[in-house]
Amino acid sequence: MKLYSGPLSMFGAKAEIAALEKGLDVELIMVPFDMKTLYQPKHPEVVRINPKRQVPVLIDGDLEIFDSTQIFEYFEIVKPAPALWPAEPKARARARLLEHKSDEVYFPPIIRLMGLQATPADAAAVEARAAALRFYDEMEAGLVGKEWLAGSYSYADIAFYMAQLFGDRMGAPMTGAHPGLQAWRTRVGARPAVRRVAGAMGRYLISQGRPVPAFLAESMAGSS
Repeated sequence: MKLYSGPLSMFGAKAEIAALEKGLDVELIMVPFDMKTLYQPKHPEVVRINPKRQVPVLIDGDLEIFDSTQIFEYFEIVKPAPALWPAEPKARARARLLEHKSDEVYFPPIIRLMGLQATPADAAAVEARAAALRFYDEMEAGLVGKEWLAGSYSYADIAFYMAQLFGDRMGAPMTGAHPGLQAWRTRVGARPAVRRVAGAMGRYLISQGRPVPAFLAESMAGSS
């Protein structure tokens, strides 16, 4: 398998972590990226395979797919163990919903914040941060009595950990109202696969003179 990702791709990092958690033999290909030009020019394989022209892209022989969630599903089929979706149908459905909400409910306001870094008092930035806080409140309530978001450790945990890393970077951190969620984040960040991928992202940020979220810096220091 070949997995095309990028040094600051949240969705690519999700797929990278999943491959490591599964113990899959995957060749990781980092596409060219620059802080000013971003992914321009686009990698030709990414352009050829994904109409959205984005990483991650996975090639396995004659199979070519894109989208981190689709890659999750393929990994789960080709290597069922260790399982990263719960086995029980309702638990699996809840885990899939949480993974989807991380991408499609939580992350869009974070994307808005990416373009509002110079104007944090802008009404759109204020609302985006408020939306992130509402999501944290919801996730905090759902974690009561649980170690992981969906019962067993799953793709839902991978997805929200990476999404929240970007949320923290963009000025929407968790607060003192989210102790359970912060403890969960520490547990996820301690997993070798997560520490490896998130740590690489942190080192890239440092190499570019960009700040690293405090929780990630602590994890990187603990693994050095």
